[in-house]
Amino acid sequence: MSETACVYIVDDEEAIRDSLALLLRSVGIPTRLFPDGGSFLTAYHAGMRGCVVLDVRMPRMGGLELQQELNRRGCSLPLIFMSGHGDVPMAVEAMRAGAMDFLQKPFHDEDMIRRVQRAMEQGERDSAALEEREGLRRRFETLTPREREVAERIVSGDANKVIAIDLDLSERTVELHRARIMQKMEARGLAHLVQMMLHLQG
Repeated sequence: MSETACVYIVDDEEAIRDSLALLLRSVGIPTRLFPDGGSFLTAYHAGMRGCVVLDVRMPRMGGLELQQELNRRGCSLPLIFMSGHGDVPMAVEAMRAGAMDFLQKPFHDEDMIRRVQRAMEQGERDSAALEEREGLRRRFETLTPREREVAERIVSGDANKVIAIDLDLSERTVELHRARIMQKMEARGLAHLVQMMLHLQG
């Protein structure tokens, strides 16, 4: 389930949420607002696109806790943390846990816009890469166990003759497996198949 890319603003201060939404919408960036981490988690699903701008300090669930839960769920949305002057160590911790950026309050409007645009671009690249990987995985799952075995040997650089001997098959059978693998994986050639298999393993 995919949707329009937007900026998810998570902050317990309504004034900050509203002013940030106004700023981003003024340059054509859609936003969705959340008063706390819990409400964002309730709305969160894997098809979300864009980025998250969140405060480090929030009641009940702080920004770091929200980040940890999103990481646990495999969320790939870029995170931009906002922090007060005393929260820099927490922001550094957020960066170590995979956050893309953090801004100290008060921040310049242009700075926020620039960083959000960069995060949105990164989010789109990540989303496209994830979709490609999931497509590859779906195609790989259509291979039979024997075809997967042959595919892995092909990627290792083994010739049909070697694969046939090692797997106790005829060379013709290996060739048939190879043709079916190429067809099912929608590979344009051997190099493309190797590239896809390595991408799956990575």
